[in-house]
Amino acid sequence: MMTRLIQLLMTVTAAWSLASCAEQGVTRAIPVAPNTQHMYAQGDSAQIMPVMLPERPMLVATSGPSIRAASYLLLDARTGQHLAGRSFETARGVASTQKLVTAMVVLDAGNLDKMVRIQASDVSVEPTRLGIKPGEVYTRRELLYAFLVKSANDVANALARDNAGSISAFTEKMNAKARSLGCTNSHFRNPHGLTVSGQYSTARDMARVAMAAYRNSTIRDVVRRKYFAFRRADGHVVTLTNTNELLGKMPECNGMKTGYTVASGRCLISSAASGSREVILVQLGTKTKYIWEDARIMMSWGLQRLRSSGGVAMSGW
Repeated sequence: MMTRLIQLLMTVTAAWSLASCAEQGVTRAIPVAPNTQHMYAQGDSAQIMPVMLPERPMLVATSGPSIRAASYLLLDARTGQHLAGRSFETARGVASTQKLVTAMVVLDAGNLDKMVRIQASDVSVEPTRLGIKPGEVYTRRELLYAFLVKSANDVANALARDNAGSISAFTEKMNAKARSLGCTNSHFRNPHGLTVSGQYSTARDMARVAMAAYRNSTIRDVVRRKYFAFRRADGHVVTLTNTNELLGKMPECNGMKTGYTVASGRCLISSAASGSREVILVQLGTKTKYIWEDARIMMSWGLQRLRSSGGVAMSGW
């Protein structure tokens, strides 16, 4: 009888502890199928080995530094291990960070040297525009680089129409791409992220997008650039400044994508690397100008955590 009572007390205590963790915003890492092969990184070496994963979600008992985002998720960019997060399953507008999905759909089609003729329907959009004009012709590559650096909505329309024939057809491709990356709580209705009913994602889904974008060499080359020289159709060259203010201010930062609308708040997907350690941070719904400082603090903490841990086994999503 005494043994059964002790077991009952231990079960109740464990359940209370897990519930307390959940209330405090503890990060939840969801494992992939058990008994499969995953990469394990230790120092500068990496090898594939079978990893026995539990059938149930694991709790990572850490929340990291305090930041102001309504939803966020920090992860190891090499393994996908969740390092810290809050409300990362909550659906909300993600503004121009969804342009990473747009870029991947464009890149899936390839042929970046194909010429694109701008149409009047492309430029009927606000507020951030590059100022391209109907009848002008550019390569897909030129437009893609300007699109990601300047976050230009008119260029987003031009790339989408060129790719699929219409905005609606292109967003079908965006949603298919998101599903292929494992995004289960996202729906996109335009290529630029301006607020529209029925368009949403989550910090976790956008972290999946960011992981895929981080592994694309073309996107990596664009988003790391603080400046990009764009040659207009008339031959005039303009220098575009990246909307990501972390570039040049945080030495470890190597890019990703900004976003802002009144409805979505300030959004930012950022990445940073130090030696063999790499992190990605998704911040959504920040209502203050301190999103840049929050990103620097959180990613610096993540890089330091990875250094002190000496390598983290992949736990999946």
